Amino acid sequence: MSTPTAPAASRCVLFEAAELESVLDTMAARMAAGWGPTRSLALLGLLRRGAPLAERLAQRLVQHHGLPPPLRLDLDVKRYADDLRLLYPDTHLGEHEGLRGLDLSQHRVWLVDDVLYTGHSLLRVLGHLAAWHPAELRVAVWVDRCVARLPLHADVVGLHLQMGAQSVVDCQVPPYEPALRIDGVRPAAEPEPEAQPGRAATRAPSLSAGGG
Repeated sequence: MSTPTAPAASRCVLFEAAELESVLDTMAARMAAGWGPTRSLALLGLLRRGAPLAERLAQRLVQHHGLPPPLRLDLDVKRYADDLRLLYPDTHLGEHEGLRGLDLSQHRVWLVDDVLYTGHSLLRVLGHLAAWHPAELRVAVWVDRCVARLPLHADVVGLHLQMGAQSVVDCQVPPYEPALRIDGVRPAAEPEPEAQPGRAATRAPSLSAGGG
């Protein structure tokens, strides 16, 4: 009896650099439209890829929309729930020493991340930032997967991208990758079982991707 071979995961390019630069232009324009001149602006990027995205948006706000250079901050978020080797079931937040005790009471703060997925990490981050007493707190995400399980939303969204539940949205942002790109990765399906006499072989359900 032959042993079925498991197929490899499939990857496709969904968006390339030129398209994504335009997406960031649109996001910056929407962020600038709601800026009040009586308040300072702060952009807080979630590490890893939310940080360079926040930097790109900050540059656009200054160069294209005439805003003063915003305060730039980064926050490190790690989700431990999927790693059974660790004993922390919640989202762990790490911040630079210089951020502790920061007063944001006169700032409109934009929290920037690459992907909004279930919303669990975002909820924890928003609660953490509330302790800094920002004048306003807004959320901007590059990609919203449209599957949030909590009553949360982003104020500015670059792309709405619907993927199968087991698929991965792979966001690539310099300096971590060579160029802006978003790939869709469909996981390897289970090996298709050999048909036995009197029984039909079953097939794994298909996954689809779409944008809107």
